[in-house]
Amino acid sequence: MMDRAHLIKSYLGEVSQIISELPADVIDDLVQTLKSAYNEGRCVMICGNGGSAATASHLACDLQKGVGCLKDQKFKAIAFTDAMPIITAWANDTDYDNIFAEQVVTWAQPGDILIAISGSGNSPNILRAVEAAKVRGVTTIGLTGMGGGKLAQMVDKPVVVASNNMQQVEDVHVVLAHLVFTCLCREIKGCG
Repeated sequence: MMDRAHLIKSYLGEVSQIISELPADVIDDLVQTLKSAYNEGRCVMICGNGGSAATASHLACDLQKGVGCLKDQKFKAIAFTDAMPIITAWANDTDYDNIFAEQVVTWAQPGDILIAISGSGNSPNILRAVEAAKVRGVTTIGLTGMGGGKLAQMVDKPVVVASNNMQQVEDVHVVLAHLVFTCLCREIKGCG
């Protein structure tokens, strides 16, 4: 049985390795896509389940409050995970798979961005949100892991974390969110 000290070093080493292998060109493209959305006043919609819901909320907060907070122009960012009454209404009255897609229908305009986060890449409510976004001319970004699942095949811009460990995938998604935020702050001259 592995002792705790060894487990800690092993886990941190694995996450560090995964982070070091992230494709810089893909991350740079995400930053440019989001910077263009900001410059054009487009909305960035974000969704995820469980730990990915927390990442969606965190990223929306960083974008909306943090990027350009010293400027008059704010980043239009919304996490569909934060609207519990809406989520429960759609889940109760229709189907849980609709909880994000129906919010996409409400908010999305052509040229907007949807960031869909799913560790497995196979969450039905995330996939349905991407389908709804694509019909409306929204650029879709997928943060996933475990080989990418269906999400990586559906979105315009997939970022697949090279791990089959859900916690490590979610760890790296948070690092990615903070990295993109940091790049945007520097380029937009926000206060981060």
